[in-house]
Amino acid sequence: MTTIAVPIFSDHAAPSGVRNRSKAHATALLGLYVFGFTLAHEIAQAWGGAGFYSLWYPAAGLRLALLWHMGARWTLPVAAAELAVDLILGAVPVWGVDAAIGWLGVVRPVLAYGAATWAVRRLAAREGAAGVTLLAPPMPLALVSIAAPVLAAFFSLPQALLRGDLTGVESARDVTLSIAAFSVGDVLGTLLIAPPVLWAADRISGRPHSQLARPRVTAVMESIAVLALATLAGEMLRWLGLGSQSAPALIAVAWIGLRFGRVPAWCALLFVCAMVLPRTVGVMDTADRLQFHLGLASVVMTGYLAGSFHDAQTRARADMERRDRLLFQAERLKTLRAMSVAVIHEISQPLSTLAIEARHLHELTVDAPAEVATTAALIDRKAAHLSDLVRRLRRYGGRAVDEPSPLPLATLIESVVALAKPEVQASDVGIAVAPVDPSLAVMAQEVELAQAVVNLIRNALQACGAGGEVMLSVAHEGEAACIAVTNRCVSATPTHPGMGVGTLVARAIVEAHGGTLSLVRAEHAARAVITLPLIGAET
Repeated sequence: MTTIAVPIFSDHAAPSGVRNRSKAHATALLGLYVFGFTLAHEIAQAWGGAGFYSLWYPAAGLRLALLWHMGARWTLPVAAAELAVDLILGAVPVWGVDAAIGWLGVVRPVLAYGAATWAVRRLAAREGAAGVTLLAPPMPLALVSIAAPVLAAFFSLPQALLRGDLTGVESARDVTLSIAAFSVGDVLGTLLIAPPVLWAADRISGRPHSQLARPRVTAVMESIAVLALATLAGEMLRWLGLGSQSAPALIAVAWIGLRFGRVPAWCALLFVCAMVLPRTVGVMDTADRLQFHLGLASVVMTGYLAGSFHDAQTRARADMERRDRLLFQAERLKTLRAMSVAVIHEISQPLSTLAIEARHLHELTVDAPAEVATTAALIDRKAAHLSDLVRRLRRYGGRAVDEPSPLPLATLIESVVALAKPEVQASDVGIAVAPVDPSLAVMAQEVELAQAVVNLIRNALQACGAGGEVMLSVAHEGEAACIAVTNRCVSATPTHPGMGVGTLVARAIVEAHGGTLSLVRAEHAARAVITLPLIGAET
């Protein structure tokens, strides 16, 4: 009954119950988005003008939050939802000569946002694998929050130039004004709305997310003082006849972001927007409103990028500290290996001799009384097993090991299955491998970590009798990955009891990688779980 039951990457369809729940969840999420988009779209009308949606467009933040949370594959459903809302509200014609152009104008920004989301995620994954900390989370979200509105404005340029009569902006000045206002309104929406929506969505869905630390009193007081000074400086400049200047607010939010991170910076930006947006609501010349909002957009972009940079650097420092601890533990393991190799070398020859003599004794006592023959057979089996174990350890101890590097767990499991396959085929035990999320990765030495998992599989095979089953799976729990080896034995008594050396070696390897190894035993079953810290998760 030797089988490798489940492929690493399964192409099999999910059970109907899982598919139905997934469809219901997607439908509910899209319905919630339609409601939020409609509400945000109506709110934006207070800052609207000719030829563009609005100079403050919160619906753009909801759009980006949904695409960033669910992935670029949701681009077409989101485009269909927004088109349906605009058709119902009468924002675009249902029929007519120019209906197709109007429909394209609705879905075009969504396509731009989907393309920007896909491109930034791909760039962040590639640069992250190369160890570039500039694009470490949460910098990708800050980048896409600016890139998506700019790309959407660029996509709208051909229609604005060729069919400006549809939006009432026909001169070059009006087209430029319209495109600039479109970009500014979307940037304000993405940077102010998307971050809190994404944080709430991650908490609700159970995804890994950054915990909000309790603010320090000194940090709060410093932020309030900086904002107060910036407000006073801005009012003084206006009193001097210099108009509304964004420089004081920009310096203040940059200071707060670089000092304390994204959340304090976002709170400061909320305060600045609460001061500016009420001044520009209602009837107002487009150029004057754009001047206000350009200054506000520069403040918002600077503050959020500064906060994101602070958080990315903090996370990078934490990763470096963890890597340093990992390297220190690896050095300890290297020392342990050298000592083990020396000990194994000293005992390997006597053990080989002992195994040969035990085999000879077993052959001589075949016709001896049953008790003597049984004892001789047991001595022979144990000596052979111990000799084989020492040979494996000696072979393993002599292998070169690479420096720790990002290791996808799917790759690790593939290697482990290949290494364990001969022993699995030699036993009468089935092994099933659950599908592994390809995005899960740890910082590890592949040879050592593979050896640790193989040891646990070997223990599980030895513990199971004929007809037993071993299950290998990987789960994502918070900031860690759990590699579980579970055996379900038909017999409560192990068929080939081991000496525990494999578990000791596995535990030493796992702990050298900054992880833990836990063992849970129950009647007719046992479970070994390796818990390892994941390489930084995106927020």
